Formats: sequence, structure tokens, C-alpha cells
Amino acid sequence: MIRRTKDERSTVDRTRFPAEEWRLVEQRFSAEDLGVTETLFAVGNGYLGMRGNVEEGRDSHTHGTFINGFHETWPIRHAEEAYGFARVGQTIVNVPDTKVIRLYVDDEPLLLTVADLIAYERSLDLRDGVLRREVTWRTPSGKAVRLRTERMASFAERHLAVMTFEVEMLDAAAPVAISSQILNRQDGQDEYHVRSAAMGEGFDPRRANQFSERVLQPQTQWGDDERLVLSYQCTNSGMTLAVAADHRLSTENAWDMRTQVDPDLAKHVYRVQAEPGRPIRLTKVVAYHTSRGVPGRELVDRCRRTLDRVRDQGVGAQLDKQREWLDDFWARSDVEIPGRPEVQQAVRWNLFQLAQATARAEGSGVPAKGVTGTGYGGHYFWDTEIYVLPFLTYTSPRYARNALRFRYQMLEAARKRAQDLSQRGALFPWRTISGEEASAYYAAGTAQYHIDADIAYALVQYFRATGDADFMRREAVDVLVETARMWEDLGFWRANGGDEDFHIHGVTGPDEYTTVVNDNLFTNVMARFNLRAAAEAVERVRAAYPEDHRLMVDRLGLDDVEVQRWRQAADRMAIPYDEGVGIHPQDSHFLDREIWDLSATPPEKRPLLLHYHPLVIYRYQVLKQADVVLALFLQGHHFTEEEKLADFEYYDPLTTGDSTLSGVVQSIIAAEVGYHELAMEYFLSALFVDLANLHANAAHGVHVASAGGTWSALAYGFGGMRDYEGILTFDPRLPDGWESLTFRVTWHGSRLRVTVRSDGLELVAETGDGAEVGVRGERVKVAPGEPVHVALDAHGPVRHGRPGRRALAGHRREDGTLITARVPHS
Repeated sequence: MIRRTKDERSTVDRTRFPAEEWRLVEQRFSAEDLGVTETLFAVGNGYLGMRGNVEEGRDSHTHGTFINGFHETWPIRHAEEAYGFARVGQTIVNVPDTKVIRLYVDDEPLLLTVADLIAYERSLDLRDGVLRREVTWRTPSGKAVRLRTERMASFAERHLAVMTFEVEMLDAAAPVAISSQILNRQDGQDEYHVRSAAMGEGFDPRRANQFSERVLQPQTQWGDDERLVLSYQCTNSGMTLAVAADHRLSTENAWDMRTQVDPDLAKHVYRVQAEPGRPIRLTKVVAYHTSRGVPGRELVDRCRRTLDRVRDQGVGAQLDKQREWLDDFWARSDVEIPGRPEVQQAVRWNLFQLAQATARAEGSGVPAKGVTGTGYGGHYFWDTEIYVLPFLTYTSPRYARNALRFRYQMLEAARKRAQDLSQRGALFPWRTISGEEASAYYAAGTAQYHIDADIAYALVQYFRATGDADFMRREAVDVLVETARMWEDLGFWRANGGDEDFHIHGVTGPDEYTTVVNDNLFTNVMARFNLRAAAEAVERVRAAYPEDHRLMVDRLGLDDVEVQRWRQAADRMAIPYDEGVGIHPQDSHFLDREIWDLSATPPEKRPLLLHYHPLVIYRYQVLKQADVVLALFLQGHHFTEEEKLADFEYYDPLTTGDSTLSGVVQSIIAAEVGYHELAMEYFLSALFVDLANLHANAAHGVHVASAGGTWSALAYGFGGMRDYEGILTFDPRLPDGWESLTFRVTWHGSRLRVTVRSDGLELVAETGDGAEVGVRGERVKVAPGEPVHVALDAHGPVRHGRPGRRALAGHRREDGTLITARVPHS
């Protein structure tokens, strides 16, 4: 009998959201969690995103339609100025809303929060990407009305969304009015000015800034019997936008139409004398186009071409292309977990979110919330390279290339930022949309220099998985060289017992609860990787492409002496290790701090960042997210199994998990070192972080990095996959009670299907020429059409429970003082 954990059943209300493996279904409407469901039922394609607001508009927590990269700028005002501080803030703009289609029957509006709903179902089908809703409403006068709606953001046509709105009187005639609108709200605010209902409440520094002045300046507005058009320009950034909507009404009832076009509102109002059994079907096709400065009239022309093409091809063709696109996506990306419908549904929902956040981003980055919300201001972080890019690299390499080319296009701005901070080379911004640093808090922002190494890591991982030498020799090598230059310039040499070591001071690692430190282990380990990768890339280009090497040397001013300095710095990189405690300290002074006793911290004081001043947190050994443990994963071949176990057992009790980036990494290493139950616990916490609103902030948008991390937890954690030094290997850790785990990996043009079972591993080359991989130290050749079975006698070491508070067990520092634990006064 398959055993199912309590968490798999209870993290989501299954009476309201049943566990269907290919659909997310809501069977009962509730106004209590509108913000969350608006996120869960959002549709997008990486360029255009629409929150799951109901078409009627009024019953909303946070209205939202977003274009990736379309932003407004504003001056960052620091209470106390200093040289090099970020100057220009950037925030994603809530663009004009085309989802609004209001319904009136007998002049009474449909408002779900007060409506007498006889039947209700809303579903997001992960196979065709269409959001559907069916409602049966009893009006105040007692008439039954059936409403069916559909909404789709097209993956095949980047600028396109399609909506349908069908109304049918079931038992009586009535006058019906349908008002289809393009509505420009100021920063997504409720047009009825019920701010608390429309925008949510409460303090949270992770939320986006809101504008007090007008953002979008009207440029064009017009409409005819079919088409409505509005265009705008951002007040400060100068970015331009046009939006257009085509309408077609189909019904056997008598009807007429009124059109209104104003600077912030364009609408068609259809007035229908509806008879029972005669449906009214409105099809609305919309196009958005944006630019950094192209005049609005040009963007209007682009919208026209998009809509004209759809009119010629038909809406049905768009739905067919959407299904075809998603069929291909699932063929190369699906992860199968038989017998676990709750987990299976959640996994596919998370993978679908990755498609919605990345597929058509083309020329832009991947926002922390995708295009589903304004959380983190629509900014791009290092999350993309470490948590999202592995999924893209191994399932959709072309999308990975697009994301990496976006970083390459930021290179000039990164060079300028390095100069601002008195460094050579390039320093990429910790958070940005335009390429300029947008973090106003340098300690936990700009000081995270590790982003350079994270980008280098993703570039090399992509190259090793694809063999894309064209990208490496023409563009990627420039990023590797300039980031290596930054590390070599930032660090310094210091003698230690006769030998000189290379140190990096004054940086912040991934853990934002410990800032501006010396020799952060994660930073140093990743910088070492970056320096070596740059040297290897230069030599590879020299050997294989002499002319490209000559051009590279000329444009970068590179010489052999500099490359040799990178190797020397990497070879002598300071890697903190404490013999007494037997672990790698997170930084050179980490063990000098006292320990924050998390077990004695009241639950109402979590997350810490919302209840304690940063200075209080910085004084303690306490982690927001995995730091050393992340290094154990990304560069695991540089650590022994004993070191991994000791480090994990020390840091796990100190890690709050206040960041959603932490759980997946802890799951991967927990699985590797033998804490299988804990690995599953962390995996489920990441898998359901949005679906069960585990961090109480899903209303701000999807946690895209966590969604990417769920794939990593499955492939790297339970599948045991590693890709160190360009060699693909497997050492599985199938969870207890799972029948099997199947996932796909694209390696040098061949798609491998990997199936893990309790007694063995099966490898199948679904496409391409096959590949050679490693399984627990043995080389295995996978040829096309020839499944390979490798017997497994176990799934690694087994350790029950979770690490005890090893860090608190009377350990002494090198100076003999005792490490103690406490909780600071609130």
C-alpha cells in the first residue's frame, strides 16, 4: 500500500481545491484569500502576465496586468548620502487592464462576494494554458444565469491574449449589459477607491514601491465598432506602451453597442435583450506592445498587425497553437510521480509557472515573481541563475540562452557599476530591471558580489550541457573575463603561516541575516569557480578559435599574465575551516557570534526580518537561507562526504527558512547525506509555498525561484543528478513510499528520460544520439532506442529525524570560549 504523508494531504484544502494531476481547480468561491487565488490562477508567457482577477473587476485583492521589463524609474532618496549608493529606483508598472468585462442582468451587477451562486468552478488547465470559469448565478430577481469565461496568454504569439465571455439566461428573459473595457488604473489601484480591498494591507519590505504621481501619460486613444486602442509613455523612464483589443459578439438575441474612449478608459457596452436558451458570446482578443522609446504610434501599428493576423487565422488557430506549444513543453519538461496525485499536481503547477515566467521573456530577465505580481518591484536577482536556469538549461536550452544573453547585454552597465565601487572588470547589480543597481540597502544588496560568480556558474553550466561554442566564444567569454577581473581586483594576498592565501573581504553571501563579512565561504568558493572557468574559457577559445581569440584579446585588453593571476588566486583562495568545531564557518568571524535559539523563538516572531531590526539579527549565528549548504550543492566535488554531513548538521538548526530560496537546497543536501524524511519535509515546504500560501505572501506573486528549485530538488535531490566538471552523473535518493520518479534531461542535444525506482535506474534516449553518463562511479552508455537498466541496492545512507542542536552542544571556539544560545528581547 502506498503511504501518503500528512503534509501531502493537508497543506491544501482539498474540498475546495481537489487534486487533479493536470488542472488546478477551485470548486468554491471565497473572498477570504483573493490575493492568493489571483496569483495561483494567473496566466502569462514570460512577456505578458495577467493575474487571476475575476472579469467583473470589483472583487479583487490586487489588480494586475504586467509586461516584463516595462518599468517606471524614480530617484532613490537616502537619509544619509554616500558615494556609490544606488541612485535610480525601478518598479514594474501595472499596465492598462484588458481583463475587465462587467456583467449586468436587469441592471444588477454580478459581484461574486455577495452573489447567490448556485454553481461555481474555476480551473487552470496545465495542458492548454487556459483559465476557465463556469458560474451559475441566481439574480436578486430570481433569474438563473450561466456564465462561462476563458482567458489565455499565448505562448506562441508573445504579445497576444485571448478571452471569451459567454452569458446565457436559463429560465427567464432579461436585459443584459456587458461592458468590455481597457482600463488604466493608477499603479493597479481599485477604480472604486476601496484601497484596503484592492491592494491588500500590512507592512512587508518585500513588496513593491507604489507611485504617488501619475505613471502613464496618455498619447493615443481611439476606437471603432470592433477595435479599441490606447497608448502611453512612462513619465520618468520614457518607456512606451500600446494596447489594443478586438471584439466580436455572437448571439441570436437582439442587441446594440455603445462605445466610449477616454485617455484612461476605452470600452464597448453591449446591450442585449436576452431570451432563455440563447447564449451571448463575446470574444476579446488583445495585443500589448512595449518599447524603451519607440513612439506610441509605432506600437499601435504593431498591435494592429498582431490583431489583424489573429483575425485572419481565427481564434481557434491560436488555441491550437497554444496546445501544440504546451505539448512540446511537457514532452521535454514533465516530471512524473505515480500514485501521488497531490504532489503530481503541485509539481506540474510549479513547472507551468516556470514556463509562464520565462518562455517569452526574450530580451528581458526573469522577475522574482514572474509576471504574476509586483513583489520585489518586478526586479531580476541572482535567483534566476541559481534556481531557474538549471531547469531551463536541462529542459529548454533555448530559453536558458535567452536569459544568459540578457545578462551579456547588461555587461556595459556592470562595468560601470564596478567602476562606481572602485573595481576593475564588471559587477552585476544585485537587483535591477534596466541594468542599474536598484538596491537602496547595500549591506544585504550591493554587497552580494557573489552574483558575478552565480552568473558565471550558469553560463558554464549551460555551455557544458549544450556545447554551445558559438555563444561561449562570441559573448559568454566576455562575461567570464570581466567577472574574473572583478574578483582578482577585489581580493588580496595575505601571508598565513608562511604561505600566501587569497582573501575576499567586505561582502555578503546568500544569507541576508549575516552581512558585510570577510571570507564568506559561499562567495570564496564560487569566486574560485569563476576565476578558473574564465581561465579555461580563454584557453578553449585560443585552442579552437584562434581568430576569435585574437578579437577577444583586442576588445578586452587581455594578456596571458592576467589569466595566470586568475589561476593563482583560485588555487590559493581562502576557504574557512574550524578544526575545533569541525565545520566550515560561514565567514571568518561567524563563530565569534552567539547563536540565536530558534527553538525558543515564538512563532509569532517569524519571519525575523518583520519583527527585529537588522542590526539585532546581524549579531547572531542565524541564517535566513542556506549559504554554506548551497556551496555544498553547487561545488560539492570540493567537499568530502564527512564535511558535507558535519556542515549540514551544524547549519540546519540555525536556518530559519525565512527565505523561500532555502528549502530546496536543504532538501537536496539532506537527501545526499541521508536525512530522507527531512529532505521530503523541505521539498514539500517548497512545493506548496504558493499553493498553500506557507509564507503568507503568495498574494504578491508566484515564488518563481522556489518553483525552479522544486525541479532541482526532484532532479538533483531525489534523482541524485550532478553535473560537476561537465560530467553528468546520478546517485538517486528515491523517497520512501514513492513508486518511481521520472524526469527528463537534455544533454548535448539528446533528451534522456530518467526513471528512478527502488531497485534500479532506467535511462532512455528519447531524442538525439544518446549520451554517456555516470551512475555511482560506473560509466553508462545510453544509445537511442535501447533502454539501459542499472540495479541499485540502496538509496544512500539513512539518518532518521533531523539534526539536533549540534551547534549548541558545548562547542568551544579556537580561543576556548563557549558558544551559547539565546533569543534577543523583542
